[in-house]
Amino acid sequence: MSNDIGRSRFHLTDNQRWAVGLVLFFFALYTLYVCASYFFTWIADSADYGSVTSAADAVPTDRRGSFGTQFGDVLIARGFGLFAVAIPVMLIILGLRMMRYRPASLEKSVRVTFVAMILGSVSLGLAFGTTWNVFGTGLGGQLGIFAADWLEQKIEWVGAALALICLWILWAVYVSRKTIDVVNRAGRALVGNGKLEGDEEFESESEESYQEDYETPAVDPDEKEKFLEALRKTQNPDVEVVQSPFEVVEIDKPGTLKAGGVVSSDGEWLEIHQKEQRDEEAEHIDNQLFDPLKELSNYRKPEIEGILTDHGTRVEVTDDEIQANSNRIVQTLRNFGIEISKIKATIGPTVTLYEIIPAPGVKISKIKGLEQDIALSLKALGIRIIAPMPGKGTIGIEVPNQNREVVSMYSLVKSAKFQDSKAELPLVLGKTIQNETFLVDLAKMPHLLIAGATGQGKSVGLNVIIASLLYKRHPAEVKFVMVDPKKVELSLYARLEKHFLAKMESEEDAILTDTQKVVYTLNSLCGEMEARYELLRKAEVKKISEYNEKFIRRRLNPEKGHRYLPYIVVVIDEFADMIMTAGKEVEQPITRLAQLARATGIHLIIATQRPDVKVITGLIKANFPARIAFRVTSIVDSRTILDQTGANQLIGQGDMLISLNGELTRLQCAFIDTPEIERMTEFIGAQRGYGSPYPLPDFVPEGVGEASGGDIGDLDRMFEEVARFVVANQQGSTSNIQRHFAIGYNRAGRLMDQLERAGIVGRAEGSKPREVLLQDPRSLDRIFEDLGIL
Repeated sequence: MSNDIGRSRFHLTDNQRWAVGLVLFFFALYTLYVCASYFFTWIADSADYGSVTSAADAVPTDRRGSFGTQFGDVLIARGFGLFAVAIPVMLIILGLRMMRYRPASLEKSVRVTFVAMILGSVSLGLAFGTTWNVFGTGLGGQLGIFAADWLEQKIEWVGAALALICLWILWAVYVSRKTIDVVNRAGRALVGNGKLEGDEEFESESEESYQEDYETPAVDPDEKEKFLEALRKTQNPDVEVVQSPFEVVEIDKPGTLKAGGVVSSDGEWLEIHQKEQRDEEAEHIDNQLFDPLKELSNYRKPEIEGILTDHGTRVEVTDDEIQANSNRIVQTLRNFGIEISKIKATIGPTVTLYEIIPAPGVKISKIKGLEQDIALSLKALGIRIIAPMPGKGTIGIEVPNQNREVVSMYSLVKSAKFQDSKAELPLVLGKTIQNETFLVDLAKMPHLLIAGATGQGKSVGLNVIIASLLYKRHPAEVKFVMVDPKKVELSLYARLEKHFLAKMESEEDAILTDTQKVVYTLNSLCGEMEARYELLRKAEVKKISEYNEKFIRRRLNPEKGHRYLPYIVVVIDEFADMIMTAGKEVEQPITRLAQLARATGIHLIIATQRPDVKVITGLIKANFPARIAFRVTSIVDSRTILDQTGANQLIGQGDMLISLNGELTRLQCAFIDTPEIERMTEFIGAQRGYGSPYPLPDFVPEGVGEASGGDIGDLDRMFEEVARFVVANQQGSTSNIQRHFAIGYNRAGRLMDQLERAGIVGRAEGSKPREVLLQDPRSLDRIFEDLGIL
């Protein structure tokens, strides 16, 4: 048996990446100096290096050393000639990008510079060859001259020149689309705006002859306007009706459709033109794309420095600790007759993964059953055995580290993986056992269910998710609907009301705390979902990203109801409390949203501390494939949230398991403290926002509108019983009525409206219970007599 302990794979930290970029940047500066110096000292350099024999009498003046001399000769004389300066330019861009500076798009800049170097070298080689014997070869360098000679042999000099001109034009078009405008203007200038000589004269003569032969019949203006209005209503909305003075047809009868036109009752010919944009107009619109960020163009995303705090201090797991744990694992298994052929360790921020390869003939189930014995031997809490490891021929044993590393939100937001992410809704959650940043796209998940016992990191995880989106997205791109029954967890985000929050126009508070308002808002989101699906149908697309791309390219008409659609993320904390108070009235709209809302850009994030089957029902689980589990107290709770054990073996304080695409991954959740959230929300809230939160359609439950305006005699059969209960308890609360009488929220709301109209309770005052206007049962009896109940 070999005891081979390996570390995790090589990974550059942010500081190491910056250092490599700095070295690359200074090497690029040196390369630029070598090229520039070679242009002036190439004769002496070539004489020293042996490239040119005609410089025997030259005095060496090079100050770059022998390496610089040879390097310059390889790049310029033996390489690309004058255009070799493109190489240090590409190195400078790459170095700056690694240091987190972004002077330009990396891929496009390198691609453009590289192609220009090739084309320039070949063009100089074709144009001058060795006529100008500079650099010992020519302006294009040996490679450029070789390529030019090959082209000339294949398609002759003229063909090669035309091919290079065409490639240069295509290169310029790739650099900027404005090149097409320049070429078009040049072409119109050469041919007179696309018209041959004498066109204008011909057109004027034709128009004059038409005016002599035909007269436009007199039309009553009022009758004409009525007809046009009726025609606009009956015709396709994509068709425009315009008068045509240049065509006359024989009238069969009023209103007849003839040759693409309609004849009016007064005999006037109306020609129907399909609204088609000319190529020039379409191109002009393409060059002026709709900018959804324009209204808040000065908005700045939260800064990292000064807002987030680097809580993480690198905690090294010593080799002695790894060796000791490895020996204990091997010895424990050997005590039960299990031999190990190999063991390897991968160190994470919270746990270390020991991968073992058992000897041939050992059953996996036998090792799996020794979980408690291994935990006893290691004297550690939270041992988890993964048998087998997915995609590997090993068995994994996760052992908590003696000293845990805090994964700060600061380090994750600064990571290259998050900064360079192209995800629609990127969520950076924490670090894996391999110390890699774990990032997922909420738009692809598409909903997230979070569960965990109190104090295990669930609320911090919610804040990490929200902070990820705030750091990556503009207020025009994403909106939040926040539900906080505890009234304190999400209250800090109220400052973002006019930037990132959405609510019904009739609501006062953007952070929802009252169950009745939550039910109404969830049904309102269902209405928003249906409205968005209608827009997607009209636009002939399947999902919100395709729709927004089409709208940005101005392919959709805002006058027909089309608009830019931001993503809507619904964050619900303490879902169990809502299920207890509202039951099916909450579960039904959430299930509907989870089933259908993905394509419209509405995504749900639901958190609960009670992963009970009564809370997380089968319908909800079926539509939430992505789930996060913090530490729970029992195996049953772990199976409820993850459909397997494991969450009960976590060690708390942000240690979590995420189930995504059928794979279970253990992470250390990032940590973000309350002062950091305050600074982040203050930074965003201090900037100019929209005039109001993103409006959601108002929702009125069935029957409530009619009850408030209907006859007071049309009372619910439970009216008397409910009225006596309210007066006896001196508290007018819809949720109390619902819980006490075991009725739905809609019916409880109707009863409360009837109590108000009868003068038993006062008007609604936000989320506060209504004031009870009657103090004793006698007063209530008198109202009953007036209503004819007694």
